[in-house]
Amino acid sequence: SNSNQKTRKPFFMPYLSHDAVARGLSSGELIKGSLRVNQRNYEESYVDNPDGDDQADLLILGVHDRNRALQSDVVVVRIKSRENWVVRDGLYNAWRQGKLKMSKDDDGKPMTIPPIPPAEQPVHVEMLNGLVHAGDISASELDKAVPQSDEKVYDRKAMLLIAAQSEQTVTCASIEGEHSCDELQKEMEGLGISKSPEVAPPPPPRTEQKNRGKVQSRRNNVKLLHEMPDEDWGIPDICLQKTAEVVFIAEQKNCRAAMGQLKVMADGNRNWALFSPTDSRMPRMLIPSDQLPIGFFERPHDYQRFIFVARMEDWQATAQFARGKLERTLGEAGDIEAETEGLLIENSVDTREFSTAALNCLPISESSKWQIDEKEFKYRRDLRETTIFTIDPMTARDLDDALSIDPCDDIDGKGTPGWEMGVHIADVAHFVMEGNELDNWASHRATSVYLVHKVIPMLPRILCEELCSLNPGVDRLAFSVIWKMDREGNVKDEWFGRTVIKSCVKLSYEHAQDMIEHPEKEFSTEELPEITNGRTPVDVKTKVLTLHEVAMHLRKRREANGSLRLDQPKLKFALDDDTKLPFGVTIYERKDSNSLVEEFMLLANMAVAKRIEDSFPAISVLRCHPPPKQKVMREILEMCEKIGFPLDASSSGLLSSSLRKFEGNEAVQTAVNQVLSSFMMKPMQLARYFCTGTVKSKEAYHHYALNVPFYTHFTSPIRRYPDVMVHRLLAAACGYAPATALTPNEIQKLAEHCNLRKNTAKAVSDKSSETFFGLFVKQAGPLVEKAVVINVLDQSFDVLVLKYGVVTRVYVNRLDMARDPHFVETPCPALTLFWNPSCGKPGAGVEQKIQICSVVDVVLSALPEPTKYMTVVKMCPTSETKTLHDLTEIL
Repeated sequence: SNSNQKTRKPFFMPYLSHDAVARGLSSGELIKGSLRVNQRNYEESYVDNPDGDDQADLLILGVHDRNRALQSDVVVVRIKSRENWVVRDGLYNAWRQGKLKMSKDDDGKPMTIPPIPPAEQPVHVEMLNGLVHAGDISASELDKAVPQSDEKVYDRKAMLLIAAQSEQTVTCASIEGEHSCDELQKEMEGLGISKSPEVAPPPPPRTEQKNRGKVQSRRNNVKLLHEMPDEDWGIPDICLQKTAEVVFIAEQKNCRAAMGQLKVMADGNRNWALFSPTDSRMPRMLIPSDQLPIGFFERPHDYQRFIFVARMEDWQATAQFARGKLERTLGEAGDIEAETEGLLIENSVDTREFSTAALNCLPISESSKWQIDEKEFKYRRDLRETTIFTIDPMTARDLDDALSIDPCDDIDGKGTPGWEMGVHIADVAHFVMEGNELDNWASHRATSVYLVHKVIPMLPRILCEELCSLNPGVDRLAFSVIWKMDREGNVKDEWFGRTVIKSCVKLSYEHAQDMIEHPEKEFSTEELPEITNGRTPVDVKTKVLTLHEVAMHLRKRREANGSLRLDQPKLKFALDDDTKLPFGVTIYERKDSNSLVEEFMLLANMAVAKRIEDSFPAISVLRCHPPPKQKVMREILEMCEKIGFPLDASSSGLLSSSLRKFEGNEAVQTAVNQVLSSFMMKPMQLARYFCTGTVKSKEAYHHYALNVPFYTHFTSPIRRYPDVMVHRLLAAACGYAPATALTPNEIQKLAEHCNLRKNTAKAVSDKSSETFFGLFVKQAGPLVEKAVVINVLDQSFDVLVLKYGVVTRVYVNRLDMARDPHFVETPCPALTLFWNPSCGKPGAGVEQKIQICSVVDVVLSALPEPTKYMTVVKMCPTSETKTLHDLTEIL
């Protein structure tokens, strides 16, 4: 038994006790935060630095120090001793050359730290490529270590060997043998695997599985302080990045389910299979043989065409691999529905049908039977004779906002003419009562999830698409904000209240844009959707043009007040009606009609935020946006200056006007704007919902990007739960209903859940787009496109493909190189590639310098994995490689 104890030496540090964690957090020795795992390198994880946004995030280096915590878990970490901090090459080199701007102590002398003798380092076992080799363990040792049929436990050395061998196993996607896919599908459908895993919170997207081994080079090139010469131990702290280790998981936010493939153990053991997730941030899991498809070990290659869902059940400190349970078969890899189902499951998106109890909360089961109760007209303002209409995407079915504008002879009691302008929002809170079963479902989902080819709604479709949707020609219940404003959109009076409206037409953004671009055009009834309520195309066009004119004034004033907009490209796919596969893709283009709607939605959200906060300062749900992380911002600004695009980010307004200098219709200007916007996204923090009674001061309410003191979400209650909460608060503020009985802490907990689900929905939507783009490359590729380098590493670089707005990584080891590249790490890192002579002109090899904003030609081509593609760069000598700045100079 003693010898067995030795073989069970922990891979991971055991977690601290609850008491030890509480003491450590209280003393400040331990830090609590949300874990973020690098999507392209699972060896790097981060937690926000408690010292503030002007400090680098805490870096958790390696799987060992991550200590079994997963993406989005709330973890408790301990900062490691200084000799284990990472040396930041660029700043270190500047310090060595005497060019570092350093802090001064009280005497005005640079702060340095005298050398410390290196401590004796404990030997940590980390899953790093090449750390353990087959030669490190003898055959007899392996035989002893491998579990027999009745003993399903690997010892520590065998685990390491299997891990190392698994990294090097090359997968084969081809079917071998005479078994057809249909037969395999039947065999897998016969598996006793649950079809409805329980729903709980998430993890996000993934990196190319193929690169699991490749990312390790990043870890191996990291220098820790104790690896530096003694004379460098006095290096200033500014040249170091603090490292930390996870000592406790406070909340398992990650649902621990993953989509992936099954592989045979590298040592041939048939008691287990290895489940390899498609998201490299999720751990590989051992699956017991009794859960595997029949015939798996006889024909493992046959099953590599299929994707499964497994859920992590256990991960002991003594185990290299997590233990998992195979939950279901999804289908063939590359099948849209199978890939989508896996994506939804691993992100805990609730796709169940609404329960009978939830649906019974609705007034009727068929929309045709529903009519507005007469009592509603007694307290609601009747706007059915007002010209009201919706402007939405062509395919939208959940229409939750409508607009109106009419001349007003007296907007201020002084006879000043202007407009009475209305934003009318579906009155969802009328149908979804706080605390009932339907409300529980809605708050749990918290948001609708938009995929490329379908929507997972927050509410039952009868509400989303019928009872609440502001469809034309039918009476609908709304919550309206109506302003009296002058010709320039300056508000003189505002009114909030419940209304009854009847939209006269469902316009698309394209229809409204056509009217804006062609104000003199006479639109026939055939060119527009059906117009009801006795209105004509001229009536509708006149209203659209008036709204556009006012919206331009609002936007101009908002920009002058310091509002910042950073657009991330959004892909728009053309799908085949039968196969649902993409045959075309473009970047979604924002036009004036989008801005028209956006301006009035922003105006309504700001007005409602102020109104509910005035009435309920302790229980209001607002949306804040913290300022950017200052340290990252400084680094980005330094880089932008060096590449010829200086920006002023001392406020959101100055940053916005700096970026506007590079706007224009020319292709180069569009490219510059795309690239600079992508740089500026790095230091930005996420906007979030919060309860006003849980923050210390009103300064915390501020919304950085909009540069306003109060903001909330009111305009999309069909698809966002916070908007429903805000509608209830506004109803109470207007005297329609009592205020919620929930405490500020209970509301804050709901707000945090909404933040988590919103971020997850965004990640799912992005991943869906990424999957469809991979299928598009497979259908239409290889694609040769212009791209701009936006990040440079030692063995790879990231490029922004201009035509599609996608960011993809180019790995040097996929290029025809004569020798290893030369990497220089500075604020503007550079990588020199040495191409084989055969790639270009005969004779000497060709050098190509890759740096931030280099313009390159890339080739996107499909990989064997059905939805994956790879990117390589075409050879171009340094002398011929242009940068974006070069091109703007030419322009």
